[in-house]
Amino acid sequence: MGIVAKAKGWAKRLKRDVVALWLAARDRRVPLHAKLVAGAVAAYALSPIDLIPDFIPVLGYLDDLVIVPLGILLAIRLVPEPLMAEFRAEAVRREERPVSRAGLAFILAVWLLCLILVLWGLRALT
Repeated sequence: MGIVAKAKGWAKRLKRDVVALWLAARDRRVPLHAKLVAGAVAAYALSPIDLIPDFIPVLGYLDDLVIVPLGILLAIRLVPEPLMAEFRAEAVRREERPVSRAGLAFILAVWLLCLILVLWGLRALT
């Protein structure tokens, strides 16, 4: 199996696990701490915009290649194994990927806060 095929398989598993974590965050059987982490990771990963836009050299892909996969690994470890297997199976059955409005709102809030801080800092300089 070539590197490209392995990368495609890894990406497909990550997408499945994000949907599984989205399901885990909504399931009453999942412990609260695991729900919080799973929900945060899924919300960020399913958000239609990135915290660090991809057009920013190097940093733009940092969240996609490092931060999101590490968050997914952490969340998976917190969800009990039998439940995670169930959520993965359900994620495979679902054809469409959910979109996180909460993740979108959070990222927009962070960008707005950054803009306010920059404007405040510029105003303080003048």
